[in-house]
Amino acid sequence: MIRHIVFFSAANPKDVDTIQQGLMMLADIPHAQHFEVGRNLHSDAITESHVDLVVYAEFEDESALAAYKAHPIYAACISRVRPLRELRIAADFKAG
Repeated sequence: MIRHIVFFSAANPKDVDTIQQGLMMLADIPHAQHFEVGRNLHSDAITESHVDLVVYAEFEDESALAAYKAHPIYAACISRVRPLRELRIAADFKAG
């Protein structure tokens, strides 16, 4: 299993809802076994976090992740979200 985690921050705090709605488009891509978008609770007292939203998804294997990233909805999401975001950090790792 591949776990895919992406952190986003909004360039303008008033755009967080719009970014979240844009990221939710990704839920319609059929290749993920699990998919969710959540707001950062900003509950970590050790570090100052500028992350507003987190995308978390699980894929059967690397080919499923590649198919997800090649889907037209993925490209449409990028077009909608990229102009509004400041930060994007992504990580993929094999679980188990």
